[in-house]
Amino acid sequence: MFLRGFLFLIGFGLTTIGFVYIISYLNLFSFGYNFFEYVNFIIRRVECLNALVGIVIMILSVTIGGKNELYL
Repeated sequence: MFLRGFLFLIGFGLTTIGFVYIISYLNLFSFGYNFFEYVNFIIRRVECLNALVGIVIMILSVTIGGKNELYL
């Protein structure tokens, strides 16, 4: 139970860090980037992929259950 809670918190932290970078890179629009160039830039940055990894970890920690354990 504590391991799943810990994994959920790790996933939440990674998601938060990733989305902070994604939001901070919105300044690229002021430099003349269009939406497709922005998305292309975001998917190539490792720190922005933390958001995706964090979401996957959170989903796995909630959906995969053990014996006689309550879901979060």
